[in-house]
Amino acid sequence: MSSLSLRLPDSLHRKIRQLAEQDDISINQFIATAVAEKASALLTVEYLEERAHRADPKLIDRLLSRVPDVPPDPDDELPRRGRQPNKRLQPPKARGSSGGSKRPRTRLRG
Repeated sequence: MSSLSLRLPDSLHRKIRQLAEQDDISINQFIATAVAEKASALLTVEYLEERAHRADPKLIDRLLSRVPDVPPDPDDELPRRGRQPNKRLQPPKARGSSGGSKRPRTRLRG
């Protein structure tokens, strides 16, 4: 196992301490779990993007042509066009380069 020195604002440290105490775990365990969750989310996006690049649009169209054309269930309807999307559910926008080498994100076809 490796060690890492981490500088946090006092307010964030206090909040992490409170959350870790609520879960009855150490701050180290809380932070390790948080980092693992974030890494998993990023790797999942990367995996799905890679899978999307391998998709065959003609095959997808052929499969979708088999689906009956019926209206969606009431809870499955798409929102009306005039509504704004929930920003909290949107992926983060790419930030300007601040060092490091990040691969450019690609959009899923849809």
